[in-house]
Amino acid sequence: MIVRSFPKVIKSILRPLPRNDYPVLNTFLFISCWLEYVMDKSIVSMQDLFKRLNTQGIDLKISNFSKASKRRDSQVFLNIINQLKKELRRQKGKRKARSYFPIDSTVISLTSKLLWSQGYHQVKLFCGLDSWTSEPGGIVIHFGQGHDHKYGQKTVESIPEKTVGIMDRGFASSERIKELKEKQNKAFVLRIKNNVTLEMLDDGNSQVGKD
Repeated sequence: MIVRSFPKVIKSILRPLPRNDYPVLNTFLFISCWLEYVMDKSIVSMQDLFKRLNTQGIDLKISNFSKASKRRDSQVFLNIINQLKKELRRQKGKRKARSYFPIDSTVISLTSKLLWSQGYHQVKLFCGLDSWTSEPGGIVIHFGQGHDHKYGQKTVESIPEKTVGIMDRGFASSERIKELKEKQNKAFVLRIKNNVTLEMLDDGNSQVGKD
């Protein structure tokens, strides 16, 4: 498998973008600004970014960029993501063996006064990662609190075929185990809760008791 250098990947993303669709901030420059801000660790603020751009002779103001970020169609970002995912799958090729798809959740604190006024102090982010393609999947954002087994269903359903889904006990429930056992061409590893009983059967399998 040939791995392209990072600069070449960035150039392939920017090359097809139009450079004359907007008079002040065209799509090429707009995406370039976002990529540099996100990926360049030496830039810690938007002011740093625009100082660098102005030093390079690019006459662009933060206000123009802010307006564009509010009004531009986000489809261009989705197209870039899909383009990168397609290229990644092409380079990886077909799955030759079972890969892993660990899923988990994390709590993210919210600082927005608007969200706080509506009673939202945190969100729970659910996500999985395909070990074969290094591609995240099953991304779900749940506002508020709650157990993983209640709100992680969409993430569990995103486990690809020929893949082993790996979950911690937060996703465990008798209903989920029953559903997972009925899935075709998928396997799973699930850490069960301490109060769940297992009964060994004569055929070597085990029966999960009620939790």
